Amino acid sequence: MVEGKRIVITGGAGFIGSTLAARLAPRNQIVVYDNFHRNVLERLPLASHKNLTLVRGDVTSLEPLRRAVEGAQIVVHAAAIAGIDNVARRPADTMRINLLGTANALEAARRAGGCERFVGFSTSEVFGSLAYNVEEANPSVIGATGEIRWIYATSKLAGEHLAYAYHKQYGLPTVTVRPFNVYGPGQIGEGALHVFVRKALKGEDIAIFGHGTQIRAWCYIDDMVDGLCRCLSHPSAVGEVFNIGNPRAVTTVYGLAQTVCRVLDARSRIVFQPALAADIQLRIPHVEKSRTLIGFEAKVDLEEGIQRTAQWYAEQIDALPELPEIFNVRS
Repeated sequence: MVEGKRIVITGGAGFIGSTLAARLAPRNQIVVYDNFHRNVLERLPLASHKNLTLVRGDVTSLEPLRRAVEGAQIVVHAAAIAGIDNVARRPADTMRINLLGTANALEAARRAGGCERFVGFSTSEVFGSLAYNVEEANPSVIGATGEIRWIYATSKLAGEHLAYAYHKQYGLPTVTVRPFNVYGPGQIGEGALHVFVRKALKGEDIAIFGHGTQIRAWCYIDDMVDGLCRCLSHPSAVGEVFNIGNPRAVTTVYGLAQTVCRVLDARSRIVFQPALAADIQLRIPHVEKSRTLIGFEAKVDLEEGIQRTAQWYAEQIDALPELPEIFNVRS
């Protein structure tokens, strides 16, 4: 358990960052550093918590970030551009913000002097398009230059190497996490399960890009945050990279859409659209390292996670931002 710490979370107004902040705020001083482009915090009771400070800023500017991190014992760097639609529209921004933002967050943590733990976010996409039961030590696989999909993964993989370099050269206690398809209450980005649940609640058509045979392991947000909290506190986490996911909650994207419709008793049609870009065909993590070194194991099964997620969206549905146009099916 993390207690009595000053914790800075870049991207803390986003999905995972805000959920982590809510978990940590009762016993710690939390600073959320964000540009608030996506603001989940405004929909949470956490927004008015006495232990929460909000700082508007850009991770590509070192000096404001350094001031925010000053005096922090823990830094969690979650700020990034993500989502295939965002990456396709802003490929240069994706590379610049993800690379420079990570470099600045690491440098700010180093200069802070008393940083006890730096946790950075990578992605399961560093394993390439075919990733079955992949372990942290498996080689990373990045697709060809010219395919837009791999810009995001490349930027995140470079961040992994940079974090490890700061650990080796400066002794900064870094940890890197590779999330595998995280979903749940608070997600307002492009995640498939988020989109499927919102469409199902309204009885609208659910679009699947490609054939729907892509296989994923779905990790509920509470399990993801459990893994993050262990990375923040466990001595064995320092200098390591961890897969955080649920290898038991596995289905195809088409199977996921069917499960959402069944669990929510929805009458949505499932329709198929052309693929947006090169896709990840298979992505299932091996999590023995996380279990052995930091005691992490996902607990929430897929159907329970869908039910919890749907309850939150049903309560928030009228206040949520519109989904990107690409998810609206044309007849």
